[in-house]
Order: sequence, then structure tokens, then C-alpha cells
Amino acid sequence: MAVREILKMGDVRLLRVAEPVRVFDTPELHALVADMFDTMEAANGAGLAAPQVHALKQICVIEVNGNPRYPDAPAIPLTVLINPVVTPLTDEMEDGWEGCLSVPDMRGIVPRFGSVRLEARDREGNPIDVVAKEFFARVIQHETDHLNGIVYVDRMRDLSTLTHLAEWNKYWLGIQEQDD
Repeated sequence: MAVREILKMGDVRLLRVAEPVRVFDTPELHALVADMFDTMEAANGAGLAAPQVHALKQICVIEVNGNPRYPDAPAIPLTVLINPVVTPLTDEMEDGWEGCLSVPDMRGIVPRFGSVRLEARDREGNPIDVVAKEFFARVIQHETDHLNGIVYVDRMRDLSTLTHLAEWNKYWLGIQEQDD
């Protein structure tokens, strides 16, 4: 379909709360999802939320399969999440590296729940109910944060870990190699 512009941190539109999708399986919805996958793939992302591409809808797309930005990440099949609800399955949080297409060329350590229950709908409106762990759980939490106007730097406990990608590769890679 089309590669859309990705909003960058500082754009106030990233701070808005997305609206739930009420009608499924429409040509408009399918076109938006296709554009989101094209945009995510062109940017080598692991996930993308609709607000990042100027659509204030509760829609996320996720896929990791041989992604050069995440060479050691486990594969995640092509996934569309509409109106997602994420419930932590533990009180424990795990620190891990994250990046974001809206915060290009940066990384930071973010605490996330290691295991979550995800309830959502697919493009056709069919229910999704899965337990996600580790990297998949982190990506889900990262993308659903975008639907609530939250960027990963808002979740960072220690901004001293916020680093440019070139410096991350030089000084941090290998210390803790988990990033979104």
C-alpha cells in the first residue's frame, strides 16, 4: 500500500489517547493496517501503533522475522491488535533496552512486566486472548503505550541510560541486549 510518515517525539499528537475501533473488516481499516505494516517494514521496526502514523485509532501491528535491528529477537508472526487490553500477570518488572521509531537512533532501559495477558481484536473483529512473555510482552506493552499517549522515555526510571544508537553499540551492547 503506502509508507506513511512516522511522528517523532516532541510532536504533541503522540501524547493523545487513541479512540477505540468500533467497526471492523472495512476497506479503510484494511488499508490503514496495510500502510502500517509497510511503514514498519520500511523502518525495520518490530511494532508500530496507529497514532505514530497520524491515525488516532487503537491499532498496533507487530512482526519480527529476521529484522536487522533485532537480530537476536525471537520471531513474532505478523500480528494486528485492535482495542488491546494488557493485564500484567506478575508484579515483577524486568529492565530491558528499548528503542522506538518515533525516537529514532536512541535506546534506553525501560522496566516492563515480563508476562502479560493480551485481549484484543483482529482486523475482522475476532477476539484475541493470549499470554505473552519476555520480548513479545515488552513489544506489546511498548506499542499499547502509544495508544495511551506514552512514549518509552516516559517510563524510564534512569535517564542516564538514554543513549544514541552509535554510543549504545559502542558502550552498552552486550551489557544488556534486550531492546524493542
